[in-house]
Amino acid sequence: MARTETPPPRTALLDRAVALHARQVTLFTALPANVRGALWTLVAAVLFSAMMALAKFLGGRFDSMQVAFFRALTGLLFVIPLLVREGGAGFRTRRPLLHTARGFAGSSAMLCGFYALIHLPLADATAITFARALFLVPLAILVLGEKVGMRRMSATAMGFVGMLIMLNPTGDLNSAALIAALGAALVALALTFVKLLSRTESTLTLLFYSGIFGVLFTSIPAANVWITPGWADLGLLLLMGGVGVAAHACMIRGYATAEATALAPFDYTRLIFAGLIGYLVFADIPTWRTAAGAAIIVAATLYITYREAHVKPRARRAPERPHAEH
Repeated sequence: MARTETPPPRTALLDRAVALHARQVTLFTALPANVRGALWTLVAAVLFSAMMALAKFLGGRFDSMQVAFFRALTGLLFVIPLLVREGGAGFRTRRPLLHTARGFAGSSAMLCGFYALIHLPLADATAITFARALFLVPLAILVLGEKVGMRRMSATAMGFVGMLIMLNPTGDLNSAALIAALGAALVALALTFVKLLSRTESTLTLLFYSGIFGVLFTSIPAANVWITPGWADLGLLLLMGGVGVAAHACMIRGYATAEATALAPFDYTRLIFAGLIGYLVFADIPTWRTAAGAAIIVAATLYITYREAHVKPRARRAPERPHAEH
């Protein structure tokens, strides 16, 4: 009679799983910082693309305003446990008006972005969002008082040419594409406010007020187009928001781990993922204008990122040469 082997006890299986996880963590932490950051960024790119696909799918059932509201609500729900754990330290702020301005800009950008996602091919909407780096340059001059040399200014101008190609100014203007461009500008404005706020505010405070104002400002237009979702749709709306939160967390982790210039090319893999999802799921085929405009925007923003990373450290080391960039 064959002898039946006794399965290992549950505690032994748990110990093995813990040991395997520890080995995997050790192998991951042993990788160079830029490699770890690149992996985090790739995961973020996949998650961002998944969030956009879910938002576009849900846009067939709900207005983009309501989809944006659920994205903001989910983000706030993830921040609240962090606030509780920290004893409510994130509530305290000395700059409520700037938080309000940042919240309005960020919420408006979210509304524009979700409208563009639902009404444009995924590849087009994704490519235009990367134009935010172009708007950051003039905002850095006007709001932050930064000095920008001719190289970055020229790259910025070339990037705007790429955006104009995508917007097709010589033919029929696509209102959704214009709204996407407005959203990119508003993202840049919100990021500029974040730079100002980060001088005195903690990350948790920034996340909390961003969530509060995000829910407040998106709830107003969402209420006008509200459709009560069923349980299945509610689950998809919350899943979409949760995936977006996870994507942002991975992106933050990546940029905290590695150099921005090393990560920028991996962030642009979102264009590839968005194009594939758009073609396979929504039967979207990118036009030559999308491809050409996106290529110019990517090249321009990569160069701007490179100059940002190399000029500022040099300026800090040599303050007596304020015009080091030409």
